Amino acid sequence: MQTLGNYLKLTTFGESHGKAYGGILSNFPAGITLDLEKVQQALNRRRPGQSPIVTQRNESDTVELLSGIFEGKTTGMPIGFIIRNENQRSKDYTHLENALRPSHSDYTLEEKFGHRDYRGGGRSSARETSNWVVAGEICRQLLPSVSITAYVSGVGTITLDKEWQQLDFSLREENPVRCPDPEKAQEMEELIRKVRKEGDTVGGVVSCVVENVPKSLGEPVFQKLHAQLGHAMLSINAVKGFSYGSGFLSAQMRGSEHNDIFNEDFTTRTNHSGGIQGGISNGMPITFQVAFKPVATLLRPQQSYTISGTPTTLEGKGRHDPCVVPRAVPVVEALAAFVLADMYLINQGRKIEL
Repeated sequence: MQTLGNYLKLTTFGESHGKAYGGILSNFPAGITLDLEKVQQALNRRRPGQSPIVTQRNESDTVELLSGIFEGKTTGMPIGFIIRNENQRSKDYTHLENALRPSHSDYTLEEKFGHRDYRGGGRSSARETSNWVVAGEICRQLLPSVSITAYVSGVGTITLDKEWQQLDFSLREENPVRCPDPEKAQEMEELIRKVRKEGDTVGGVVSCVVENVPKSLGEPVFQKLHAQLGHAMLSINAVKGFSYGSGFLSAQMRGSEHNDIFNEDFTTRTNHSGGIQGGISNGMPITFQVAFKPVATLLRPQQSYTISGTPTTLEGKGRHDPCVVPRAVPVVEALAAFVLADMYLINQGRKIEL
C-alpha cells in the first residue's frame, strides 16, 4: 500500500533516482490558512547535506505545491505536491544490479516483484520521507495549539539521563545531532564521526513529546491512538522499535507503581500512560520513543550473494548517512502531526450536541 491514514489520506510516489517524489493529501479541510514557508523550513531540517555527519547528497528539497491551495488557503480539494530529485549519482549503484545487499530490501523486493530499481534503493529509499514531512507540516498547521517536539535521545550506547521536563528544547538545533543536551550531543557527534571514519554505521533513538493534546483523540479498538502512532513510526526506514509512555519498563513494574492517580481536575500525578489510556488521549503530554537500527550500507567489504546465488563481496559506494537519527527528527514530528490531525478529524463526528 502507498497510502497512509484513515479519514485523512496521504498517497505518495517516487524513487531515489527517479525524476521526483510527490504526494496527494486528501480530505484536508477547506479554509485553513497555510504558512508555506514553514513547510519548506521543515523540509530543510530533513534535507541531506546539512552537516558533516549526514549524507552529502546535495538536494535542495524544494517543494512545489500543485493543487488544493488558493490565495494561501486550502480549498478542500486534494493537495498535490512534488519534490524534484536534483543530485542523483546512479553510477554509484551499477555494482548492485545483480547483487543483494545485506539487511536491505533488495532480496525481498526481488522475491516480491521480480524486477526492482536498484539505484539508491528505489522506492525503499529514505528520500520518501520528504513526502511525509510536507504532509505532516501541513497537518501541524491544522492543530496550531499542539506542540510536537522530537529530539535525539540516544546514539549507540550514549543516551540521555534526564527526563524530558529537564531538557531545554531550544538547544536542539544548536548541534548537528539535534540533541538538547550539549554535553551528550558532543559525545554523540564524536561517536558518529568515529564510526563514519571506520566505514561503519550506528543506530539511535528519537524521543518525542506532544503537549496541549486535545482529549478524546483515538478510537477504542483497532484505531487506538498509540497503535496509529506506532503504525506511522514503524513505517519509517530503519525503525526497529516503538514504545510509548513507560514502554517496556512497565513490564518490570507493579500496578501500584504504574497506575496514574487522578488529580481533582482529572490530570494525573504521573504519566506512565504516555498521555493515552484505552487508546484515547487523556490530555496529558503524549510521550513516545522510536528506535532506529544502524544504516545497512557500509563503506567496507561485506560478504553476500548475487541474484543467481553466486558469492560476491560488496562495498558501499556513494553518499550515505552513518547515523539516520539527526535527520529523522523532523520525520517523526511530521508523522505525529499527520496521525493527530487524522484522529482529530475523525473525532469531529463522534459526539454531536443537539
